[in-house]
Amino acid sequence: MNEALLNLIAANAAFVGTHFLMSHPLRATLVKPLGDLGFQVVYSLVSIATLAWVYFAFTAAPPADLPGSGDIGWIVATLLTIPAMVLFAGSLAGNPALGLPGSEDMARAEPKGAFRVTRHPMMWGFALWALSHLVLFWSMRTMITAFAMGFLALVGAHMQDRKKEVLMGEAWETWESHTSFWPRWSKLVGVGAGPWAIGLILFVFLSWLHLPLGDIAAGIWRWF
Repeated sequence: MNEALLNLIAANAAFVGTHFLMSHPLRATLVKPLGDLGFQVVYSLVSIATLAWVYFAFTAAPPADLPGSGDIGWIVATLLTIPAMVLFAGSLAGNPALGLPGSEDMARAEPKGAFRVTRHPMMWGFALWALSHLVLFWSMRTMITAFAMGFLALVGAHMQDRKKEVLMGEAWETWESHTSFWPRWSKLVGVGAGPWAIGLILFVFLSWLHLPLGDIAAGIWRWF
């Protein structure tokens, strides 16, 4: 394995590792001297720095060194990306996991929209996005980064449940009893017009963005 890919592995490990460490075992230790606001600033700076490392390491790695999975792979990737964007869009409102004011009331309320599919629609959106890139089998750099992001999303979602059980107690336990970690895909159609509209707009725009950023036609733009 060449030096560029080793650097990319290290960058992804740093991004994922610091997220896990700062979100869980180191959180209380850091909040005590820094305060909540100071911790959020440090957390954000570390996240930005490690993500920048991932970006520059990614761009330095070989762009297309695997055979790819052909048109079948692109079709599967496209079909995976649509629900990923819908779940992400549906996670932006009424999400008790975001730690916004009123989170405990949100957790005690009846799940609606994307939360009827899973209590972690944002994380599962990221995981499906990662899977869509893995099935393409396009390059080692994509495989490494997509695997890391998918791992972060799903393991992070599991760890988030444990953290919220401590922080929110009975409210989060109520949320867990009314929702599912694993997606109930049959309920995706009924998440509401808003998440579907926003998700489809994101799908069209972000797949188009592959052309100016990476000179790769993705999604529907591959066939138009």
